[in-house]
Amino acid sequence: MTQEDIRVLVIEDDPMVQEINKTFIERVPGFRVIGIAANGAEGVQMVAALQPDLAIMDVFMPVQDGVQTLTQLRAASEAVDVIVITAAKDKPTIQNMLRYGVMDYIIKPFSFERISQSLEQYRRFYSEMRREGTASQQDVDKLLFGKYQQPAKRLPEQVREELPKGLHAVTLEQIIRQLSGQSEPLSAEDVAERVGIARVTARRYLDYLVKSGRVQLDVTYGGIGRPTNRYMLVT
Repeated sequence: MTQEDIRVLVIEDDPMVQEINKTFIERVPGFRVIGIAANGAEGVQMVAALQPDLAIMDVFMPVQDGVQTLTQLRAASEAVDVIVITAAKDKPTIQNMLRYGVMDYIIKPFSFERISQSLEQYRRFYSEMRREGTASQQDVDKLLFGKYQQPAKRLPEQVREELPKGLHAVTLEQIIRQLSGQSEPLSAEDVAERVGIARVTARRYLDYLVKSGRVQLDVTYGGIGRPTNRYMLVT
Protein backbone atom coordinates (compact mmCIF):
# COMPACT_ATOMS: atom_id res chain seq x y z
CA MET A 1 0.00 0.00 0.00
CA THR A 2 1.42 3.38 -0.98
CA GLN A 3 1.05 6.64 0.90
CA GLU A 4 -1.38 7.90 -1.72
CA ASP A 5 -3.71 4.89 -1.57
CA ILE A 6 -7.28 5.59 -0.51
CA ARG A 7 -8.00 3.30 2.45
CA VAL A 8 -11.34 1.45 2.17
CA LEU A 9 -13.40 -0.49 4.72
CA VAL A 10 -16.02 -2.92 3.34
CA ILE A 11 -19.14 -3.35 5.53
CA GLU A 12 -21.06 -6.30 4.06
CA ASP A 13 -22.49 -9.49 5.59
CA ASP A 14 -22.44 -11.79 2.52
CA PRO A 15 -18.98 -13.45 2.23
CA MET A 16 -19.29 -13.81 -1.56
CA VAL A 17 -20.18 -10.13 -2.00
CA GLN A 18 -17.38 -9.20 0.41
CA GLU A 19 -14.88 -10.88 -1.92
CA ILE A 20 -16.42 -9.37 -5.06
CA ASN A 21 -16.33 -5.90 -3.53
CA LYS A 22 -12.72 -6.31 -2.43
CA THR A 23 -11.64 -7.61 -5.84
CA PHE A 24 -13.43 -4.83 -7.72
CA ILE A 25 -12.17 -2.07 -5.41
CA GLU A 26 -8.54 -3.18 -5.66
CA ARG A 27 -8.75 -3.41 -9.44
CA VAL A 28 -9.07 0.39 -9.45
CA PRO A 29 -5.59 1.92 -9.06
CA GLY A 30 -5.05 3.87 -5.85
CA PHE A 31 -7.58 2.02 -3.68
CA ARG A 32 -6.78 -0.55 -0.99
CA VAL A 33 -9.18 -2.51 1.24
CA ILE A 34 -7.87 -2.37 4.82
CA GLY A 35 -10.64 -4.32 6.53
CA ILE A 36 -13.98 -6.12 6.13
CA ALA A 37 -16.84 -5.91 8.66
CA ALA A 38 -19.64 -8.49 8.63
CA ASN A 39 -22.34 -6.17 10.01
CA GLY A 40 -23.00 -2.55 10.86
CA ALA A 41 -22.06 -2.74 14.53
CA GLU A 42 -18.71 -4.28 13.65
CA GLY A 43 -18.34 -1.67 10.92
CA VAL A 44 -18.72 1.21 13.40
CA GLN A 45 -16.05 -0.33 15.63
CA MET A 46 -13.65 -0.84 12.69
CA VAL A 47 -14.17 2.71 11.43
CA ALA A 48 -13.17 4.03 14.86
CA ALA A 49 -10.15 1.72 15.04
CA LEU A 50 -8.84 1.89 11.46
CA GLN A 51 -9.93 5.41 10.42
CA PRO A 52 -10.54 4.55 6.73
CA ASP A 53 -11.02 7.26 4.13
CA LEU A 54 -14.00 5.48 2.58
CA ALA A 55 -16.53 2.85 3.67
CA ILE A 56 -18.34 0.68 1.12
CA MET A 57 -21.56 -0.26 2.94
CA ASP A 58 -24.57 -2.53 2.47
CA VAL A 59 -28.03 -1.64 3.86
CA PHE A 60 -29.54 -5.05 4.63
CA MET A 61 -27.29 -6.56 7.35
CA PRO A 62 -27.83 -8.52 10.60
CA VAL A 63 -27.23 -7.01 14.05
CA GLN A 64 -27.30 -3.45 12.68
CA ASP A 65 -28.40 -2.34 9.23
CA GLY A 66 -26.81 0.29 7.02
CA VAL A 67 -29.22 3.08 7.91
CA GLN A 68 -28.55 2.65 11.63
CA THR A 69 -24.83 2.33 10.96
CA LEU A 70 -24.60 5.49 8.91
CA THR A 71 -26.67 7.38 11.50
CA GLN A 72 -24.30 6.23 14.23
CA LEU A 73 -21.19 7.17 12.22
CA ARG A 74 -22.50 10.68 11.62
CA ALA A 75 -23.54 11.09 15.27
CA ALA A 76 -19.99 10.14 16.27
CA SER A 77 -18.58 12.65 13.73
CA GLU A 78 -16.42 9.96 12.14
CA ALA A 79 -14.44 11.46 9.25
CA VAL A 80 -15.29 8.73 6.76
CA ASP A 81 -17.01 9.01 3.39
CA VAL A 82 -19.54 6.34 2.43
CA ILE A 83 -20.61 4.66 -0.81
CA VAL A 84 -23.61 2.33 -0.58
CA ILE A 85 -23.78 -0.96 -2.51
CA THR A 86 -27.06 -2.69 -1.73
CA ALA A 87 -30.15 -4.49 -2.97
CA ALA A 88 -32.37 -1.91 -1.22
CA LYS A 89 -34.37 -0.15 -3.93
CA ASP A 90 -37.13 1.51 -1.89
CA LYS A 91 -37.08 5.28 -2.16
CA PRO A 92 -37.38 6.04 1.59
CA THR A 93 -34.16 4.08 2.23
CA ILE A 94 -32.41 5.76 -0.67
CA GLN A 95 -33.53 9.17 0.56
CA ASN A 96 -32.39 8.45 4.13
CA MET A 97 -28.93 7.40 2.97
CA LEU A 98 -28.60 10.43 0.73
CA ARG A 99 -29.68 12.73 3.58
CA TYR A 100 -26.79 11.39 5.62
CA GLY A 101 -24.37 12.28 2.86
CA VAL A 102 -23.45 9.11 1.00
CA MET A 103 -21.20 9.77 -1.99
CA ASP A 104 -22.96 7.27 -4.25
CA TYR A 105 -25.72 4.65 -4.17
CA ILE A 106 -25.18 1.48 -6.24
CA ILE A 107 -27.93 -1.13 -6.53
CA LYS A 108 -27.14 -4.84 -6.68
CA PRO A 109 -26.47 -6.63 -8.98
CA PHE A 110 -23.67 -4.34 -10.05
CA SER A 111 -20.85 -4.31 -12.59
CA PHE A 112 -17.18 -3.52 -12.22
CA GLU A 113 -17.62 -0.61 -14.61
CA ARG A 114 -20.21 1.00 -12.31
CA ILE A 115 -18.02 0.66 -9.22
CA SER A 116 -14.98 1.86 -11.14
CA GLN A 117 -16.89 4.96 -12.25
CA SER A 118 -17.94 5.66 -8.66
CA LEU A 119 -14.45 5.21 -7.25
CA GLU A 120 -12.82 7.35 -9.92
CA GLN A 121 -15.32 10.12 -9.15
CA TYR A 122 -14.58 9.74 -5.45
CA ARG A 123 -10.84 9.91 -6.08
CA ARG A 124 -11.26 13.30 -7.79
CA PHE A 125 -13.28 14.50 -4.79
CA TYR A 126 -10.71 13.10 -2.34
CA SER A 127 -7.78 14.74 -4.16
CA GLU A 128 -9.51 18.11 -4.52
CA MET A 129 -10.48 18.26 -0.85
CA ARG A 130 -6.84 17.87 0.13
CA ARG A 131 -5.61 20.78 -1.93
CA GLU A 132 -4.89 24.00 -0.10
CA GLY A 133 -6.88 27.13 -0.81
CA THR A 134 -10.51 27.81 -1.59
CA ALA A 135 -12.87 26.44 -4.24
CA SER A 136 -14.73 28.33 -6.93
CA GLN A 137 -18.35 27.62 -7.84
CA GLN A 138 -17.10 25.77 -10.91
CA ASP A 139 -14.86 23.60 -8.72
CA VAL A 140 -17.78 22.73 -6.46
CA ASP A 141 -20.03 21.96 -9.43
CA LYS A 142 -17.44 19.55 -10.81
CA LEU A 143 -17.16 17.79 -7.47
CA LEU A 144 -20.91 17.30 -7.25
CA PHE A 145 -20.78 14.41 -9.71
CA GLY A 146 -20.04 16.59 -12.72
CA LYS A 147 -23.11 18.79 -12.39
CA TYR A 148 -23.45 21.63 -14.88
CA GLN A 149 -20.56 20.37 -16.99
CA GLN A 150 -20.92 20.13 -20.73
CA PRO A 151 -22.14 16.62 -21.61
CA ALA A 152 -19.41 14.27 -22.75
CA LYS A 153 -19.23 13.31 -26.38
CA ARG A 154 -19.83 9.58 -26.20
CA LEU A 155 -17.91 7.10 -28.25
CA PRO A 156 -19.74 5.06 -30.89
CA GLU A 157 -20.58 1.54 -29.72
CA GLN A 158 -18.26 0.07 -32.34
CA VAL A 159 -15.31 2.01 -30.96
CA ARG A 160 -16.24 0.96 -27.41
CA GLU A 161 -16.06 -2.71 -28.39
CA GLU A 162 -12.68 -2.33 -30.07
CA LEU A 163 -10.80 -0.60 -27.24
CA PRO A 164 -7.25 -1.92 -26.88
CA LYS A 165 -6.49 -4.22 -23.97
CA GLY A 166 -6.11 -2.26 -20.73
CA LEU A 167 -8.28 0.69 -21.81
CA HIS A 168 -11.73 1.11 -20.26
CA ALA A 169 -14.72 2.94 -21.71
CA VAL A 170 -15.54 4.73 -18.44
CA THR A 171 -12.07 6.26 -18.15
CA LEU A 172 -12.00 7.08 -21.85
CA GLU A 173 -15.28 8.99 -21.60
CA GLN A 174 -14.04 10.85 -18.53
CA ILE A 175 -11.02 12.01 -20.51
CA ILE A 176 -13.24 13.09 -23.40
CA ARG A 177 -15.41 14.98 -20.88
CA GLN A 178 -12.37 16.90 -19.64
CA LEU A 179 -11.38 17.82 -23.19
CA SER A 180 -14.90 18.88 -24.14
CA GLY A 181 -15.48 22.61 -24.23
CA GLN A 182 -11.81 23.51 -23.72
CA SER A 183 -10.70 26.51 -25.76
CA GLU A 184 -7.03 25.59 -25.24
CA PRO A 185 -5.40 22.17 -25.59
CA LEU A 186 -4.50 20.23 -22.43
CA SER A 187 -1.31 18.34 -21.65
CA ALA A 188 -1.30 14.70 -20.53
CA GLU A 189 -0.41 15.95 -17.04
CA ASP A 190 -3.44 18.29 -17.05
CA VAL A 191 -5.74 15.44 -18.06
CA ALA A 192 -4.24 13.03 -15.53
CA GLU A 193 -4.76 15.50 -12.68
CA ARG A 194 -8.36 16.24 -13.64
CA VAL A 195 -9.37 12.60 -14.09
CA GLY A 196 -7.34 11.32 -11.14
CA ILE A 197 -5.09 8.85 -12.97
CA ALA A 198 -1.36 8.52 -13.57
CA ARG A 199 0.18 10.67 -16.32
CA VAL A 200 1.45 7.61 -18.19
CA THR A 201 -2.07 6.15 -18.13
CA ALA A 202 -3.56 9.40 -19.44
CA ARG A 203 -0.96 9.40 -22.22
CA ARG A 204 -2.06 5.91 -23.35
CA TYR A 205 -5.68 7.00 -23.63
CA LEU A 206 -4.75 10.25 -25.37
CA ASP A 207 -2.51 8.46 -27.87
CA TYR A 208 -5.41 6.12 -28.65
CA LEU A 209 -7.76 9.05 -29.19
CA VAL A 210 -5.24 10.71 -31.49
CA LYS A 211 -4.92 7.51 -33.57
CA SER A 212 -8.70 7.15 -33.75
CA GLY A 213 -9.07 10.73 -34.98
CA ARG A 214 -11.08 11.98 -32.01
CA VAL A 215 -8.30 14.16 -30.62
CA GLN A 216 -5.84 16.51 -32.28
CA LEU A 217 -2.21 16.58 -31.13
CA ASP A 218 -0.58 19.99 -30.74
CA VAL A 219 3.21 19.89 -30.28
CA THR A 220 4.65 23.03 -28.67
CA TYR A 221 8.35 23.87 -28.97
CA GLY A 222 9.78 26.39 -26.58
CA GLY A 223 12.95 26.86 -24.58
CA ILE A 224 15.36 24.08 -23.72
CA GLY A 225 14.11 20.52 -23.39
CA ARG A 226 11.60 18.24 -25.02
CA PRO A 227 8.59 19.64 -26.87
CA THR A 228 5.27 19.60 -25.00
CA ASN A 229 2.41 17.52 -26.37
CA ARG A 230 -1.04 19.00 -25.87
CA TYR A 231 -4.39 17.57 -26.85
CA MET A 232 -7.67 19.02 -28.07
CA LEU A 233 -10.93 17.31 -28.95
CA VAL A 234 -11.76 17.37 -32.65
CA THR A 235 -15.09 19.17 -33.14
